[in-house]
Amino acid sequence: VTLLAHGCPVQAIVAAFGFDERTIADWWTRSGRQGQAVHAYLVEQPRDLGQVQADELRVKKQGGIVWMAMAMMVQTRLWLGGEVSEQRDLPLIRRLIEQVRRCATRRPLLVCTDGFVSYIRAVRETFRDPVHTGQGGRPRLRPWRNVLIAQVVKRYERRRIVDTERRIVDGTPARVETLRRRAQGDGVINTAYIERLKGTFRERLAPLARRCRALARETLTLHEGMFLVGTVYNFC
Repeated sequence: VTLLAHGCPVQAIVAAFGFDERTIADWWTRSGRQGQAVHAYLVEQPRDLGQVQADELRVKKQGGIVWMAMAMMVQTRLWLGGEVSEQRDLPLIRRLIEQVRRCATRRPLLVCTDGFVSYIRAVRETFRDPVHTGQGGRPRLRPWRNVLIAQVVKRYERRRIVDTERRIVDGTPARVETLRRRAQGDGVINTAYIERLKGTFRERLAPLARRCRALARETLTLHEGMFLVGTVYNFC
């Protein structure tokens, strides 16, 4: 399991130790589920997140492409969770932001993402609480105060970044800068921390490596592997 969590392909473990591939696949599944349970118990606890960065990872699997969306707390580099889906759409982002909310207290929060528009709607719709008045019908939802959204939009030409635009979607520049500086010190609005985390996952989860022969067959396999690697990243 340690080898799996540090990027060793299943085929290499089979060749080195002589285990049956189905046995290692069973260990992968059990460790991924245990990692998800540990994550829910230890990470999904209310805390002052300060700044959160979120982004998606394009993953090639046997038979198609899937998307792995992840989020992290910038100040402590804590991985807050992730979701895997065959579609890069609003339901995927909404499930991710719901995980972030389970980790958050009602404190000022800055969410930095790329230019994917679904993040804006997901954040606005998720960080709300019902206002109970004792009357019948669906209660009105009140947005959390001081939830700020910033985006980093990159423009590419021939697979190279030629321009970067930083947008403040919700909140004032002064408030965004205060939260950003408190979480990361000097610099500008960016998604550098989640980009580095994506690189860590590509390094430690064999099916995520580019141009490899260890592609996953099922989306669930990637989901379990993500929580195995994420738990080891957080606590080991």
